[in-house]
Amino acid sequence: MAEKNKGKTQKKETEGERSPDFKYIVRIVNTDIDGERKIIDALTTIHGINYRISNILVKEMGVKKDMLMGDLSDDQVSKLVTLIESIPSNLPPWMLNRQRDIETGEDTHAIATELELIHNEDINQLRKIRSYRGIRHETGQKVRGQRSRSNGRTGATVGVSRKKNK
Repeated sequence: MAEKNKGKTQKKETEGERSPDFKYIVRIVNTDIDGERKIIDALTTIHGINYRISNILVKEMGVKKDMLMGDLSDDQVSKLVTLIESIPSNLPPWMLNRQRDIETGEDTHAIATELELIHNEDINQLRKIRSYRGIRHETGQKVRGQRSRSNGRTGATVGVSRKKNK
């Protein structure tokens, strides 16, 4: 029992101690990332990077998965940025979030603000051509075929009203 507790207390002591060059906030691709999170989890805060892609990036960098984001040196952060920029060339097309782009026909991977802009452009394109999905977006209704009779109601509450007894 004493050995188990000994290991836990040592771990807590090392968590409180930080190196002098520890970064509490790391900025990558216009996103502030908490330096106290594990690198594999911290990368998922960037829009367009999920856990699987984060795992691939960490393996390519050659660092441990449980390493904290704030412990990365400036060289490692710049290497990470170049790896993120080269995602389309390093991953198979089925893993990319922008396959067969409407304008270019290429397979790309959008990240951060670029992803949000492309998403908004796609919705505006659907509205402009007056497709069924575009009209549903305009009116604020469900787009992907979900029920709308009983679920997802907005505004005033609709229900059964009981007659008052005299």
